[in-house]
Amino acid sequence: MMSNYHIPVMLKECIDALDIQPSGVYVDVTFGGGGHSKEIMKHLGDDGVLVAFDQDVDAQKNVIADERFVFIDQNFRYLKNNLRMHDLLPVNGILADLGVSSHQFDVPERGFSTRFDADLDMRMDQAGSLTAKKVVNEYSEDQLHKIFGIYGEIQNAKSLAKAVVTSRLAKPIETIADLKSAIAKLIPKGKENKYLAQVFQALRIEVNQEMEALKEFLEQTVDVLASGGRLVVMSYHSLEDRLVKNFMAKGKFSGTVEKDFFGNEIKPFDLVVKKSITASEDEIKINNRARSARLRIAVKR
Repeated sequence: MMSNYHIPVMLKECIDALDIQPSGVYVDVTFGGGGHSKEIMKHLGDDGVLVAFDQDVDAQKNVIADERFVFIDQNFRYLKNNLRMHDLLPVNGILADLGVSSHQFDVPERGFSTRFDADLDMRMDQAGSLTAKKVVNEYSEDQLHKIFGIYGEIQNAKSLAKAVVTSRLAKPIETIADLKSAIAKLIPKGKENKYLAQVFQALRIEVNQEMEALKEFLEQTVDVLASGGRLVVMSYHSLEDRLVKNFMAKGKFSGTVEKDFFGNEIKPFDLVVKKSITASEDEIKINNRARSARLRIAVKR
């Protein structure tokens, strides 16, 4: 199932970064197709434990049949409470692969991909009430402007928001084709795919509250990890990467590192590598989605 569900990005680099102890407790907070999880399991002994989180109901089809494996069908923003409930605190390593799985892109009705026509959905959690259709039809022009500008990093975000609002006055924007038609005049020639990817990224982040969830997750890792435990996070766009980079380096999302009376830095993590790790050219040839991946590693003090 996993091979056509999602090819795990930088698999070896992620496993090496976790520095797995056979009897440790590890968490894969973005289970998906289970590619990273299956590899982690190979490094665990009989008394090791792997906990996996995924809010996507489709991911449950990939659950690993092993008594050392615990699956939690929740968003990783609920990390701490679930680990406490299963009496699995503290843990020795946490892996987060923040990319949308290939499976989600490849299933047309999920509405994640610009390649198909389908309802504007984009929910990672199918039980969620907020959809991309609701965002484009009910959000104000100002709200859309902010979403496209901040989450999509789109240059003409103001014009884009206006075009969406103007179009929906005539008829609701319900499908991917409707949205493409509504904004067609604003898409730069020769950069159609990139522009639409940015629009879809902005809507997906809003629908799934991805930035808020990421912040909540990162803050909880401080309480969840044992001293010497590893935090390994792979991000795919600059917004995520900036949050991860700052939190690992400073223990906060902005500003400078706090210091004590003696000038010693007060922060929960030390960086294992100062710069992000990127995929090799060979891997990118096999899996183009690895191109934008940035892997960062920190160790809990």
